[in-house]
Amino acid sequence: MKLIQLNDWNFSWINGEKVQLDDTSEVINPATGETIGLVPNGGKELTQRAIEAASQALPSWSKLTAGQRGTYLLDWADRVLADKEALAQLLSLEQGKPLEEARGEIEGVAVYIRWYAEEGKRAYGEIIPASRPGQRLMVLREAIGVVGLITPANFPAAILAMKVAPALAAGCSFVLKPAEQTPMIAIALISHLMDTNLPAGVANLVTGNPEVIGSTLSADSRVRKIAFTGSTEVGKILMRQAADNVKRLTLELGGNAPVIVFPDADLDKAVDGIMGNKFENCGQVCNGINLIYVHETIHHELVEKLAERIKLLKVASGTEPGSQIGPMIDPSYLDKVETLVNDAVAKGAKVLVGGNRIAREGYQNGYFYAPTLLDEVHAEMELTRREIFGPIAPVLTFTDEEDVVKRCNNTPYGLAGYVYTKDAARMFRMIDGLEVGNLAINGTSLANPQTPFGGVKESGIGRVGGHQGLEEYLELKYVSLTLE
Repeated sequence: MKLIQLNDWNFSWINGEKVQLDDTSEVINPATGETIGLVPNGGKELTQRAIEAASQALPSWSKLTAGQRGTYLLDWADRVLADKEALAQLLSLEQGKPLEEARGEIEGVAVYIRWYAEEGKRAYGEIIPASRPGQRLMVLREAIGVVGLITPANFPAAILAMKVAPALAAGCSFVLKPAEQTPMIAIALISHLMDTNLPAGVANLVTGNPEVIGSTLSADSRVRKIAFTGSTEVGKILMRQAADNVKRLTLELGGNAPVIVFPDADLDKAVDGIMGNKFENCGQVCNGINLIYVHETIHHELVEKLAERIKLLKVASGTEPGSQIGPMIDPSYLDKVETLVNDAVAKGAKVLVGGNRIAREGYQNGYFYAPTLLDEVHAEMELTRREIFGPIAPVLTFTDEEDVVKRCNNTPYGLAGYVYTKDAARMFRMIDGLEVGNLAINGTSLANPQTPFGGVKESGIGRVGGHQGLEEYLELKYVSLTLE
């Protein structure tokens, strides 16, 4: 792959062909504010062409064996890994994350693709004991049909793989709409998929106006499912639109993830976990820690350890060697974080580290916010109720186990939670008590291709990952067969 020249990725994929438009949108490097590329500004017409192509390709693709479809996926994974460095450079430049994180994300893309290449072979049906002689009762699993896939800007490569791989493995064709901030890595990855000689129309990609493309996918009855990762607000819009033709949905939405550190916890281990989770991708992680609840007896020690570690983080452009914290992906995200911190400070929060935009020489045109530690945070502050989605670590104290669980559950969200304790009985009380779809105990890593990930309450519907993620793209067909 030729590494990143202006207009390298100025095309969409429709019916196996590159499609360019005179109307284009700029792609911005969030570290500099400079334009690094142009992509088609597609809308309703281009999306409808993509849906038609996917509809035409569906019958023959869905009739291939799972093993045949898996061959394309395995070839795709090999091509991604062979081009890992160029893809990571593109991802870091376009999205802003440190290059080391970008390399890890590209490796994760291949892991998910390969896993679903094999899992597609295990979409088993059932034989059910009959109710009378001469009868056979069967349940079959079939591809749901054409699916619309909408991916976010924070992990634009990994989440693409988490949607595209199971969709293809299940026998679905698709129309992909990447986030408007990060379309080039999606075009690059789908280009590698097309290099496998995938049948025309199975994979289609449209860049452009998110509202128009999303509403077109939702309104077309040929699109049988929408899989979306993004904000709860947009997820609700898609739910309303999908209701008109009773379209299937998988929604992975916002979160307000707490971490609870009990007094018996291994404090160093807790600090390591919090740092690794909270500041990954500049805090722009859907299941990232939003609030740090620490028992009052260990509050001072935990805060001191966190402050020491946060002060050492290197903030720089993602492509700069040694960068640990890159820019935020979009100016609106930067504005939101600044507003939330200012609100907290005005209501009594104490800034221990950071608390400001970074605008020094070389950074003034980028979207940088300093890694921040806030102490003396309380429930009246806006950041306790909203997803921060930035490099801000707010610390709250608690004294009572039952009370802190109630505080953690007092939110419309329920994506993830984290607990540090050595007490086995308490671990099970946390498992039973916390209203989340994903829970980690004595760690903060949740992403695995073989496990289901998703939220409860307003954090989403359905699951990605695991055999459950494949089932999201399959319909059940019950057959009653009478032999005599």
